[in-house]
Amino acid sequence: MTKSLEDLKAAFAGESQANRKYVAFARKADQEGHPQVARLFRAAAEAETVHAINHFIAMGEVKSTAENLQTAVAGEHYEAATMYPDFLKDANAEDDKKAIRTFSYALEVEKIHEQLYTEALANLGKETEEYDYYVCPVCGYTHPRNAPERCPICNAPAERFIHIK
Repeated sequence: MTKSLEDLKAAFAGESQANRKYVAFARKADQEGHPQVARLFRAAAEAETVHAINHFIAMGEVKSTAENLQTAVAGEHYEAATMYPDFLKDANAEDDKKAIRTFSYALEVEKIHEQLYTEALANLGKETEEYDYYVCPVCGYTHPRNAPERCPICNAPAERFIHIK
């Protein structure tokens, strides 16, 4: 691996983390009644996304939709089969309730993501129905077509789900 590729990977990881961090900071600023600071954090988060995507493209990681779906299936499978089960063992050993909750939520949702990506890959190129998705803001549960009455993972009500068009 070249030094430039190593640097692109590090920059992609850093910019991706900065985006998520700034989104979390924006939510907190909104909760604390600082809307202008929240806007600044959201603007910076969007800029970090631009940087991350540019780095990811420069690395040659954006391929055909079929290849991207295969990559997504493999990534979600790894997270559900290996990564989160291992993380849960560690969190349980340390009795870290917050880590246990967030890892448990993520584990269950990654299984669903793997299934959704697998279905999308199987249907790629076929004429299929178009529909929206709904994402639980508590655990990330992702559901096609409409929000369930309650999240099957964390029990959040339907009205809290984020509508993804």
